[in-house]
Amino acid sequence: MSLPHGIPASISKERLLELPLARYEGEVRLVEGSADIARAREDILAERTTGFDTETRPAFVSGQSYPPALVQVATAHCVWLFPLRDRATHAVVAEMLAAPLAKAGVSIAGDLAQLRKLFEFKDRGVLDLGMVARRHGLEQTGVRNLAALFLGLRVPKGAKTTNWAAARLSPQQIAYAAADAWICRELYLRFESLDLLR
Repeated sequence: MSLPHGIPASISKERLLELPLARYEGEVRLVEGSADIARAREDILAERTTGFDTETRPAFVSGQSYPPALVQVATAHCVWLFPLRDRATHAVVAEMLAAPLAKAGVSIAGDLAQLRKLFEFKDRGVLDLGMVARRHGLEQTGVRNLAALFLGLRVPKGAKTTNWAAARLSPQQIAYAAADAWICRELYLRFESLDLLR
């Protein structure tokens, strides 16, 4: 399979740095408590398509690793951020993953494998956009490159290596996490419009 006309198979670092920074300007909700869980559940399960991502506290010592600390889900109306601290949050994330709606992400298999270490779930409708891009001949299939090639946006890296397990997330972490999930949803919609999801 090949790419649509006008979509290059790769982008240089220099060209990527010239692109505008991706910023999600919509509503972002940090899910804290049963009322937030109910609102998030209602919004997400009413969707056809969501963007999906996770964040994990980085490990700086060889052999050390941490479980995912945050799940991000982007809908048409909001980006929901789920700190993975309790069973109620685990349950709603598991329900969302099992629901028959599209969950689009990049390198999503690794995210799901790590989540399974925290709680059990069955996943349906999960789509790895990087794998779709590879099928169409793309060489660079990370979220930064896909956002640059298909959306003309540069995904910031700044907060990636911060402590996602912190009791309180910083405004920079919240903005970064929201942008990641939103970008995944936007990429899905762009791929769909270009007929790349067949």
